[in-house]
Amino acid sequence: MVTWANVSELKEEALTLISWDLNQRQIWDLELLLNGAFAPLTGFLPEIDYRSVCQEMRLGDGTLWPIPINLDVTEEFAGKISCGDRMVLRHPEGMALAILEISDIWKPDLHGEAQAVFRTTDVAHPGVASLLHQMHPVYVGGHLEGIELPPHHTFNHLRHTPLELLEQFNRRGWKKIVAFQTRNPMHRAHIELTRRASEELKADLLLHPVVGRTSPGDIDYFVRVRCYEAILKHYPQESTMLSLLPLAMRMAGPREALWHAIIRKNYGCTHFIIGRDHAGPGLGSDGKPFYGPYEAQELAKSHENELGIMIKAFEEMVCLEDSKRYVAVSEVSQGAKVLSLSGTELRKRLRDGTEIPEWFSYPDVIQELRKVHPPRQSQGFTIFFTGLSGAGKSTIAQTVMAKLMEIGTRPVTLLDGDIVRKHLSSELGFSKRDRDINIRRIGYVASEITKNRGIAICAPIAPYEVTRTEVREMISPYGAFIEIYVSTPIEVCEERDRKGLYAKARAGLIKEFTGIDDPYEVPRNPEMGIDTSQMSADAAANSILEYLSSQGFIQAERSEKKT
Repeated sequence: MVTWANVSELKEEALTLISWDLNQRQIWDLELLLNGAFAPLTGFLPEIDYRSVCQEMRLGDGTLWPIPINLDVTEEFAGKISCGDRMVLRHPEGMALAILEISDIWKPDLHGEAQAVFRTTDVAHPGVASLLHQMHPVYVGGHLEGIELPPHHTFNHLRHTPLELLEQFNRRGWKKIVAFQTRNPMHRAHIELTRRASEELKADLLLHPVVGRTSPGDIDYFVRVRCYEAILKHYPQESTMLSLLPLAMRMAGPREALWHAIIRKNYGCTHFIIGRDHAGPGLGSDGKPFYGPYEAQELAKSHENELGIMIKAFEEMVCLEDSKRYVAVSEVSQGAKVLSLSGTELRKRLRDGTEIPEWFSYPDVIQELRKVHPPRQSQGFTIFFTGLSGAGKSTIAQTVMAKLMEIGTRPVTLLDGDIVRKHLSSELGFSKRDRDINIRRIGYVASEITKNRGIAICAPIAPYEVTRTEVREMISPYGAFIEIYVSTPIEVCEERDRKGLYAKARAGLIKEFTGIDDPYEVPRNPEMGIDTSQMSADAAANSILEYLSSQGFIQAERSEKKT
């Protein structure tokens, strides 16, 4: 276990030590290290354990552990520390959370880690994208001494450490507990599945949803927790409990299922439900799923005796059309019709305000979802132009802004590349690092505008696909991200170049100029493409408004009249 002793002395010592300010993912990892949810880990993995976990799903001593838990830092910070040093880990609010006694400092092979843990290096996998493009390049391992747990400001009545949850179980007289993991709102299929598990096992039920990092585009946890509280009334009160897990998911499929089972054992559960495609990250760049639908079940079951917690595997649950009853897919008789409502169709119905059938979910859950999914004409959204310098992004963006302001249904903010450089990023240069920081700043501001149901129009060059994806992920939980690739050919851009930037770049007077000696990565799946060598800015703006109208963001009759 992590050491908890002499806290007052550690606080004093922390004032004298070099400190690392944790990011949110690191805070979630640290909390579960400190509270015992990641037992038997006593800190961030040393190199020998890290390599063993990646290759064998085991710590160096042979203990089953499938996911590497490492503290990643910058090369600059790594140059200031040495093995044997002690460093303090701080919350962004400033408090010292723990002291790490450093045993190892090394540069990992992140591509090798991705292949070992996720079985792919495809950045369409959110875990891979995070590992390769968001993690710092140096890992630090060592034993932790706890000072205090990270603070929480929401839903504190539903947050429990493993020890607190065990005390709850003992107080209730629960001996056999089956845990259910989810990162999504729960509907009738989930409720039928969990009820069935509880009844078949004669066990009490712990609903244990993740409220740390999940998958990009997932509904935020504030909404989900309100949905979980709404469905509690549909369970037997004496045998059901809700508790929140501050876990940073990796979306590692089968390995993640093993990890989740170990965590639930540490929280005092005796059984763990694993359903179809547990912790699956969706489709890869080739359009195929990363893992088989029941692979996670199979891996977890194969280690069941060693895990110390029993696995309750479930097939997909479907609703029979004639009886509106939920059954496992293998129980559907030949010729029987089943009802289905995909996630895409659910989102469309929420967006359009159309009816969501009673067989799919409970009215009180849908009511919570409708609060944050108003009709599209009331939602915020971001229009994100990307393309070479001189492609026409700013001109189209300004024209679109004027037309949307004329319609007048929402506030509109333009985040043009030059404007942002002047007011938000004046200290940044044009290195890849600085360009990425600039685009992330634009993404953050756009996400806040979108969250508050305004319209953000962004018009940077944004040459790198990974950074554009990060911005999409920032914004998507709050509203639509509409990427528009202004694909004007470079020779046309050069002809329009009033500042002579292309000529200077070709003469070597400007370095790392996009399209000349620094690459522009063409968007893979933009919502729209526009070539301003083929149409005027006004025609391009009108085509964008037509798209917004067709998607329900603006009213068709108003957009037609105004354009």
